[in-house]
Amino acid sequence: MTVFVMGDLDLAVRGRTYREPEGPHSLVVRGTDLDSALQHLASRADCTALAIVGLPEAVPDMSSMAGRRLLLVDGDNQRLREFAESAIRAGIEVEWIRSARPPYERLASALLPVGAVILAAGSSSRMPGSQKLLLEFDGKPMVRHAMESAAEGGCHQVVVVYATDDVRDAVDGGAELIHNPKASTGMASSLQVGLRAMRDEIAAAVVLLGDQPLVGSRTIAALMRAWRREGSRPAVAVAQARGEWAPPVVLARELWSELVALKGDAGARQILQGHPELLDMVPAPGRPDDIDTPEDYAKIVRLFPRKKPRQRA
Repeated sequence: MTVFVMGDLDLAVRGRTYREPEGPHSLVVRGTDLDSALQHLASRADCTALAIVGLPEAVPDMSSMAGRRLLLVDGDNQRLREFAESAIRAGIEVEWIRSARPPYERLASALLPVGAVILAAGSSSRMPGSQKLLLEFDGKPMVRHAMESAAEGGCHQVVVVYATDDVRDAVDGGAELIHNPKASTGMASSLQVGLRAMRDEIAAAVVLLGDQPLVGSRTIAALMRAWRREGSRPAVAVAQARGEWAPPVVLARELWSELVALKGDAGARQILQGHPELLDMVPAPGRPDDIDTPEDYAKIVRLFPRKKPRQRA
């Protein structure tokens, strides 16, 4: 997704351009240049979102924005409310930020939304007698840790790909559920149905494994921040020792066509292996340990026992 910056705003996000772009894009403009921005919107059906930084005094006719996303940034509550109410009446999806200065992180998040695909359709073949994603860690099933980390980390859409009813029940309304009837064929099929479920405005997807309970919201937020920076590569993953990387991994939409062509137990690693030009590895808090065996689970519970509630005297 290209971010077309009209005027003199300094916004160092990936895909930024100061020239009129080709193809789908979003637009960022100061309120003083709003008339030019609305003319651009009227002529470009592929402009999917508009961010206005510093609102003008009068609310203009924004009917050309119907069906698109609008982000309002201003330090005046009353002005924000007037613009937002006018936009809602015109059928515009609107978000507003009260800030006297352009808030880089919030703008980047709104202009480059990232969804989450949580892979939770595995067979737990190395965890005899139980579905590992239902094993408790810190008082809740492991799969719910992944869901909460994605949501609290700032993902705009969270999808859990599942195969069995018990995993579906454990999700319990905490995320969108996508059933994968071909889960037995391997990871590729789960990755593909998850990516197909992403909404059109989602610019990238962070892929999480449902059995990584020590990956927290700060890990997800750090990966997305790195991916949204100007000059970042299409994929961003957690850096490990000796130049290795581990999931979660953020994958730009431009990579999805290659991912949907995978078969069997292949995943993002098969696309990124041998292509360092596609991947940034960044340090991130948390631990990407995945739980495959009873020994893995026993180790993680021993290292991170559930805190006992304090008893009041």
